[in-house]
Amino acid sequence: MAVSGDARPAPRPRTRGAVYPALFRHARAPALALGRVLLSLGIVGAVWAAVSASGVFPDIIFPSPGSVWDAARELYDDRLLLPDLGISMGRAATGFALGAGLGVGVGLLTGRTRVFRALFNPFLTLLRPIPAIALVPVAIVWFGIGEGSKYFVIAYTVFLTVWFNTHNGMQYVPEVYIRASRSLGASRTREFCAVVVPAAAPHIVAGIRLGVALAFLSLVAAELTGASSGLGYRLQEARQYIRTDRMFAILIELGLVGALIDLVVGAVARRIVHWEGV
Repeated sequence: MAVSGDARPAPRPRTRGAVYPALFRHARAPALALGRVLLSLGIVGAVWAAVSASGVFPDIIFPSPGSVWDAARELYDDRLLLPDLGISMGRAATGFALGAGLGVGVGLLTGRTRVFRALFNPFLTLLRPIPAIALVPVAIVWFGIGEGSKYFVIAYTVFLTVWFNTHNGMQYVPEVYIRASRSLGASRTREFCAVVVPAAAPHIVAGIRLGVALAFLSLVAAELTGASSGLGYRLQEARQYIRTDRMFAILIELGLVGALIDLVVGAVARRIVHWEGV
């Protein structure tokens, strides 16, 4: 029987042996990343243990890993570690939500509207060099020693970072995108929502991711003064009693939680702005 010239052989089904290498390649990248993290932490831990065992520094100044582990267990047994973490996380989340929401909103306005840019940019540029810890006394005067002062300090830090990234992203959208949308008859609203905001999205998402890290930094600054709970307060209490082992335990807890949150935010950001590396 004759076979027409357009006929093509049916594709061969993928065998099980061809699937395994693909699965192995997909699983190898996370395994390598985890291996690098464990190797780095292992090296740091070994150096830490060697320095503390050498006796160069007294244990009260530079505690050993074992002492820090015992201090962490002591905090946990006293029911201080997890409750303080929950309180601090709540403060950081509230301040971050306020600052990020306001930062994105103001950045959208100043990035594309000349009037708002002329009104707000000089003042916001003046605020940017002022660190959050310098505002703690002002925040306590304005809002007292309650939660309001802590929310204000965290929101202030996050707001400036998110605003700056959003503003730059909106201001430097390639002009060719704007001309192309207008040549296709897009309205101003559709141009803003379908062209300008997606083009600036990588900058906005990067600012939000940076704002998450800065929320933790300003959280500790806010809790060091005028607080009776939280990880920052617990650090201050440990300093008063020269408990450097507790200080190290709390700092390690902050680092682990912050790194985990950054991984989650980074994964979400890559899904939102999948066409850009964030």
